Amino acid sequence: MRLGLQLGYWQAQPPTNHAGLVAAADESGFDAIFTAEAWGSDAFTPLAWWGRETRNVRLGTSIVQMSGRTPTSIAMHALTLDHLSGGRMILGMGVSGPQVVEGWYGQPFAKPLARTREVVSIIRQVLAREGAVTNDGPHYPLPLRGEGATGLGKPLKPITHPLRADLPIWLGAEGPKNVAQTAEIADGWIPIFYTPGSAGMYQPWLDEGFARPGARRTRADFEIAATCHLEIVPDAAAKQAAIEAMKPFAALYMGGMGAKDANFHKQVFERMGYEELAGTVQELYLTGRKDEATALIPDALIEDMHIIGTEGEVKEKVAQWAETGVTTLMLSLRTPEEVRRIAELLA
Repeated sequence: MRLGLQLGYWQAQPPTNHAGLVAAADESGFDAIFTAEAWGSDAFTPLAWWGRETRNVRLGTSIVQMSGRTPTSIAMHALTLDHLSGGRMILGMGVSGPQVVEGWYGQPFAKPLARTREVVSIIRQVLAREGAVTNDGPHYPLPLRGEGATGLGKPLKPITHPLRADLPIWLGAEGPKNVAQTAEIADGWIPIFYTPGSAGMYQPWLDEGFARPGARRTRADFEIAATCHLEIVPDAAAKQAAIEAMKPFAALYMGGMGAKDANFHKQVFERMGYEELAGTVQELYLTGRKDEATALIPDALIEDMHIIGTEGEVKEKVAQWAETGVTTLMLSLRTPEEVRRIAELLA
């Protein structure tokens, strides 16, 4: 199992510690660094910036919001970064949610599975460069025809020859149909809440995708890149403090992400067996009682979602994640010293 450094997206101001984190990851054996985006900083620009300072790590987006750019624009970003980095780009994409897609990008959210399939197909055409890129689907027609079109659109293929036709495409997916489609059409999967405790739930969904005619990968060569917070602590008291510190984030995703009836993260927790808890947490969170919502998050959930413990406990838990099929563990870490310590411990 490989290690990835999850840099995430910027908060109110640009982070000041990423240079040290990236350098430590590049020097200590981490496989990749990953950046994200919400409705502030974008995912591609930091990779271009830090990619020039690195030589070893792969450069991944976790994730790019597909509605924020046309499929061909995403492909242009990816092939450009792949050239500049010498073939180190990983293109991680996801559909986001209706509040962001329609509220921030002004695009329709409907038919996320069909849109994802079209996006992936178009990007693969660009990267293959075997002919002009066209698409007959209703979501991203190429060339554009019909109302509002001049009729002058011409099928094109990229001027720049992509470095790799098989540049890896990983998809963020949460529900059964989306996970199955990801196993069918992608090279890897970026789950948001894949844990040792929930891993069994996902296996039939993955198997359904692998079994479809024309599936791109098999379980043997498919990537699963799971995200968690990893923290080494000296004793039980410090472990409890770290667990308590992670509970507000669980409460946020369970109760405060997305609209009340369209919180896809909450639905994952429900499938994990926390349906009653998730409903209560959401009710409290959306009425401003965030502290009460956070207090309801059980220790066991945090211990399943994250890797927190002494060095021995961390090694044991990492092995448990690997046994579930995780190929890359994306870690949120705070200091270069933590990065180097984790790399040495898990080497």
